[in-house]
Amino acid sequence: MEKVKAKKSLGQNFLKDEEVIEGIFAVADVQKTDWILEIGPGTGVLTHRLSPLVEKLLAIELDHELVGRLQRSFIESKSVSILEGNILDIYLEELLETTGFAEHPYKIIANIPYYITAPIIRRLLSLSVQPQSLTLMVQDEVAERLAAKPGAMSLLSVMAQYYASVEKKFFVQKEAFDPIPKVDSAIIHIIPRRPYDAEEDRKVFRLVRAGFAARRKTLANNLATSLSLSREAVEEALLGLDLRKDIRAQALSVENWESLAKVF
Repeated sequence: MEKVKAKKSLGQNFLKDEEVIEGIFAVADVQKTDWILEIGPGTGVLTHRLSPLVEKLLAIELDHELVGRLQRSFIESKSVSILEGNILDIYLEELLETTGFAEHPYKIIANIPYYITAPIIRRLLSLSVQPQSLTLMVQDEVAERLAAKPGAMSLLSVMAQYYASVEKKFFVQKEAFDPIPKVDSAIIHIIPRRPYDAEEDRKVFRLVRAGFAARRKTLANNLATSLSLSREAVEEALLGLDLRKDIRAQALSVENWESLAKVF
């Protein structure tokens, strides 16, 4: 089959390393009874390998040319569906309903463009019918941020770990792709642990965003400014939760943020 030229505008880099592919399947714990939602199948390297290993596979691809190639490849398949669309624009809840995924446990496997990693993860973790797990190829630096521990937390890591357990599974060298990107990658495994609750979650993340407003400032300063409170009142609240009054946002755990949300 004719080689596909990657489109820079879509952030395309196609995975070619067999060991990495096997590693992804091992992390996702692929089983014969699995239903898989694959995001960004590209040339179909994972799709072709996955299709005989699972019960049902739905792949969503943005590139019109690649969608056509994949649809022709799987035209005889009763278990594989190829859908053209942008994962950030598709009404996923309706798609899960119409394809039966909403009624069946499913897993997500994705090799997503790095420039939209955070929006995609936020979107997937806010689904009303959550997947059993997400196995994602992301930029290595982003993987470190997502799986960070208190002391190195960020708005992104708090967001991800509020909804799920996040673990960086293994490092992927840039040479595993064609064309070779400028950065190395990593596989992360995300297991949702709580349903999305728009009202309650909004309260927590209003506070988190305020806390990270200026990373060089203390949490007390950031919260006092954003919430129009006195710094003394905020410091008193922090001490009441056994947190230092000079603590910074990156040092807090998800549980700390939840406790703070109950106070403010």
